[in-house]
Amino acid sequence: MGPALVVTAGLSRMPATPHAMFVHAHPDDESSKGAATMARYAKEGYRVTVVTCTDGMRGDVLNPAMDRPGVRERMPQVRREELERALQILGVTGHVDLGYADSGFVEDFDGDGSVLDPGCFYNVPPEQTTERLVRVVRQRRPDVVVTYPEDGGYPHPDHIRCHDVSVAAFDTAGDPTRFPGAGAPWQPRKLYYMSVHTRRKVEALHTACLDRGIESPFAGWLKRWEPGAADPSTTHVEVGDYLEIRSRALLAHATQIDPHGAWFQVPDDLVRQVYPYEDFVLARSLVDTHLPEDSLFAGLG
Repeated sequence: MGPALVVTAGLSRMPATPHAMFVHAHPDDESSKGAATMARYAKEGYRVTVVTCTDGMRGDVLNPAMDRPGVRERMPQVRREELERALQILGVTGHVDLGYADSGFVEDFDGDGSVLDPGCFYNVPPEQTTERLVRVVRQRRPDVVVTYPEDGGYPHPDHIRCHDVSVAAFDTAGDPTRFPGAGAPWQPRKLYYMSVHTRRKVEALHTACLDRGIESPFAGWLKRWEPGAADPSTTHVEVGDYLEIRSRALLAHATQIDPHGAWFQVPDDLVRQVYPYEDFVLARSLVDTHLPEDSLFAGLG
């Protein structure tokens, strides 16, 4: 058996309002990936749920101002408190903590779980973690599930496992023969991968930084991309009015976000002017839709 599942919003009433569930690996991921989209949808009255798979206990203190006595010793509690503040800022009231232990980051991770703690999220049998998320999907009944791409977005073991479990839950939550003890079947209708920084976006912001005389944090990224690499994104959500909310949510994760670091070298007003979108990849759809989309709910009626 895994750790206790914590559900922090009521399930007594399920209004017929389109509902998107964002499945993330750690506290703070919800504020750096798709956060402005969540803030927009919450403001517009859609249902938004965040699922956090791990406790973030192996996260380092990345903000020098927070590297003080008592913080590292209380890391899971501190990160839980930061997450609560961030969700309040984003306006997201639906949150589920799967409660697994952070696996920790490993350079050049190749999928070998033996280098990780035996009880961490990555090393829990995927069938068990999938059943746990299926239970949440069947309880919450999202129309849309949003998670990371196949490589996790970057090679952190928890991001890779988050992808695996989210896709498996999307595929099995509607099947009454799978996990019959996890609630009545419910089939989400669309599955998306977060595409945090596409080449088109990074090139636009890099050029804008140079034009404004701002040191661009994107030069190294552009060098790592293959020339002419295709942009896989299919869905572009306009979030210009919500970038400031996203930034405040990020800053709520004070142990992880240095306000003087790379995240904040590019002002929100520049992003709003140059590329006020968050991009996603439509991985599965059980409804008719037309690409490119401007909403995760396109085709849902």
